[in-house]
Amino acid sequence: MAITVNLDVMMAKRKISSAELSERLGITPANLSILKTGKAKAVRFSTLEAICRELDCQPGDILEYKED
Repeated sequence: MAITVNLDVMMAKRKISSAELSERLGITPANLSILKTGKAKAVRFSTLEAICRELDCQPGDILEYKED
């Protein structure tokens, strides 16, 4: 896949656990895991906005395009 998800990297930089972030976002740990591993087929802008708000980052810090 050409889109790489760097959510785990941003979480490590901000020193926040999956459990804490999922609670803050109001999503299940399983859904957060799907996002972290890049297995999600889509992400809602509202979820992306909430992630950026909680991690104090930009969407480009989380999503990266790499040509195959």
